[in-house]
Amino acid sequence: MIIDFHTHIFSPQVKNNRNYFLDKDSSFETLYSQEDSKIITADDLINVMDEKRINCSVVMGIGWHELDSAKESNDYIIESCQKYKGRLIGLGSVNPLLGQDAIDELNRCLDSGLIGMGELHPDLQQFNLDDFNIMSEFMNQLKIRDGLLLTHSSEPVGHSYVGKGRTTPDKIWRFLNMFPDSKVILAHWGGGLPLYSLMPEVAEAISNIYFDTAASPYLYNQSIFDVANRLIGADRILFGSDYPVISQNRIINQIKESGLLVEQQQKILGNNAMQLLAKLNSVDETQIYEFQ
Repeated sequence: MIIDFHTHIFSPQVKNNRNYFLDKDSSFETLYSQEDSKIITADDLINVMDEKRINCSVVMGIGWHELDSAKESNDYIIESCQKYKGRLIGLGSVNPLLGQDAIDELNRCLDSGLIGMGELHPDLQQFNLDDFNIMSEFMNQLKIRDGLLLTHSSEPVGHSYVGKGRTTPDKIWRFLNMFPDSKVILAHWGGGLPLYSLMPEVAEAISNIYFDTAASPYLYNQSIFDVANRLIGADRILFGSDYPVISQNRIINQIKESGLLVEQQQKILGNNAMQLLAKLNSVDETQIYEFQ
């Protein structure tokens, strides 16, 4: 069982009219202004999943800045998850800065079968993840609705890249302490937060959250899998590719060549995701597609 917990899809309208959407939303402009930035639809993703025998993908948009952009993206994700039930599971996106409009969109997404919100991208959406006044009602509503939050995370050191941002481990740690009972997934290894887990207060703050491996080869060498396993355990790591930013197989191969036990590899590649999905009221994990 392979479940990719971090992929991005867009409607055919976005794919075929990139320039229009570059002008429409500043987050999209930042991430997709370069012509070699790949944009795929749900159909494109399913074709690749079939080719690489990936059972299920969690699909999401981006950290949209504008409400109408987010709604259009969420509509497409909802439609795609209904079309490919058992293959695609969706997260919605909205800017928490929008206040009640954001709460309303969050509820609409969960009412429509999505499992939470993500990928948040605080820097592109122009808020700080550790701003309690902005995040409190958003997180409280997610908790009430039993929804996940998946957020972008930034490394405090190292090379720059488009969309890196400043949502660094110190901000994430403060955020997690504000909302300790929330279901949170930190993308991109949480900006390296597991490496700070030797600090008792950090270990406590991250004890109930998950880290995904999205774009891992762009950020860390292969030993991150062994190091993270020793620091936080394989139970808390979710395979996520960030496809189409990077090929799923590139990360799958790193996991299989990591030196981890087969059981640990299986947890990361899909079993952890299955257990997480089983905890959500909105998901019947028995419906996840299985290859014959």
